[in-house]
Amino acid sequence: MRIHLNGEPYDLADGQTIADLLARLDLAGRRVAVELNLDIVPRSLHAATALREGDRVEVVHAIGGG
Repeated sequence: MRIHLNGEPYDLADGQTIADLLARLDLAGRRVAVELNLDIVPRSLHAATALREGDRVEVVHAIGGG
């Protein structure tokens, strides 16, 4: 299937979750925010949130500041 990841086309196998995508991007366990079709997906739901053809995913690295 094809999704849009940070504005670019990205191919994934069917049935992948946000957690699968983050693992593939080597971002598992890192501090990132994930937006799926304009809605923020809480970290607790990453493994349960399946991606579908045409989904728009934005992954943003969390940066601490002071």
